[in-house]
Amino acid sequence: MATDTVTVAAADLGASSGRVMVARVGPDRLDLTEVHRFPNRPVRLGPTLHWDALALYRGVLDGLTAAARTGGLDGIGIDSWAVDYGLLDGTGALIGNPISYRDHRTDGVMAAVHAQLGAQHLYRTTGLQSLPFNTIYQLVAARDTPSFAQARRLLLLPDLLAYWLTGNDGAEITNASTTGLLDATSRTWSGALLAALELDPALLGKLRQPGEEIGRLLPAVAEETGLSHTVPVIAVGSHDTASAVVAVPAATPRFAYVSCGTWSLVGVELRAPVLGEASRAANFTNETGVDGTVRYLRNVMGLWLLQESVRTWNTSGSATDLDALLRAAAGEPALASVIDPDDPMFLPPGDMPARIRQACRRTGQPVPESPAAVTRCILDSLALAQARAVRQARELSGQDVEVVHVVGGGARNALLCQLTADACGLPVLAGPVEATALGNTLVQARALGAVTGELDELRGLIRAHTSVLAYSASGDARAWQLAESRIHG
Repeated sequence: MATDTVTVAAADLGASSGRVMVARVGPDRLDLTEVHRFPNRPVRLGPTLHWDALALYRGVLDGLTAAARTGGLDGIGIDSWAVDYGLLDGTGALIGNPISYRDHRTDGVMAAVHAQLGAQHLYRTTGLQSLPFNTIYQLVAARDTPSFAQARRLLLLPDLLAYWLTGNDGAEITNASTTGLLDATSRTWSGALLAALELDPALLGKLRQPGEEIGRLLPAVAEETGLSHTVPVIAVGSHDTASAVVAVPAATPRFAYVSCGTWSLVGVELRAPVLGEASRAANFTNETGVDGTVRYLRNVMGLWLLQESVRTWNTSGSATDLDALLRAAAGEPALASVIDPDDPMFLPPGDMPARIRQACRRTGQPVPESPAAVTRCILDSLALAQARAVRQARELSGQDVEVVHVVGGGARNALLCQLTADACGLPVLAGPVEATALGNTLVQARALGAVTGELDELRGLIRAHTSVLAYSASGDARAWQLAESRIHG
């Protein structure tokens, strides 16, 4: 067994903030410390919603500088949300800021692509759920623009930042699998899809596996951050959910997971994709995980609804304390009103409480007026949607589920965790909160030889060095069934 301890940095980028975490990892050690946090604020320019890629890069550099002050690094890994990308010209320069998946440019594109290629054919090839912002639809929306005509390389956001750190481009496979352009069976770019959509295969980089070295820091980056130019940037599960699933502290293969944050990614871990028509109709996705696994899951809109509601209340002058809001929500009547979190009306930024009230009126349910009532509606609805996804994942995959692991920021939300246990009728184990960063750092540590083994052994290290909170199912299962029947009126 390896005995050396390594120090690695995880740059973990979320839709509202980014942070750099430093971990010291060895066979009997797993310490994680946040050294820098920075905001991620999308910018609307004219009608288009952009990500500020240079601000994200600046945040990563500042984080690496802070990491250098802790004593140096043996490796760096980067993860982020999926589907969004930057385009590079022939000189390697970024062509404009990446466009956010919440932008309206893909409105109607998914339907047009399905009409051209067939939704069933697309699913049999890619195994990807139909979401209007998938990279495939973004590219079709951009295909005839002047910017796209200049493009010589497309890099998903973690690959873009790694390129700026090392000068080496490529495409890490867990994130590539979210584009709608990767063949789910061969795990290679689908030349047939690219040809059918008139997309140049040369745009897409060589696929990388988690654990591969991307490159060493460029001299200018090393000088700016105070790190050695020999520090490697290592491919991790660069889709944040792929890293989070690595850190699910499962002691049995019969588990489901909810990676809960802005989105809730709800599913099971498999060894082969599920590509049948029932799976497509249920809108489940087959995304590549670390060590060749399949993240068989469905996206649920997640705590975005609560985040946007709090932002709306704060903007209107009603300062909102989240802890107090959750306590008040716990005292509201259970399942008074529920909504479908995945209704497209909830995807864009805006006045979320007004949209929630509108949805309740449309379905003839009591309209939640107070912030506490709106919050209870959101959390009841999320628990219901998460339970539905767990149930369907079991049925469609044949994978038995004995326990549900909630990881990520949502693991802090005790009310949501209890409601999820009640709705699922299964025990819920909540934690670790920092699952994404932990999974990122464990893949690096294994690549560097500080730890060994398969996912089961990495998860054993998580169990030994992190704690979870247990929630037992309670309440009336019939009440949840009746609530679900009210969603669509």
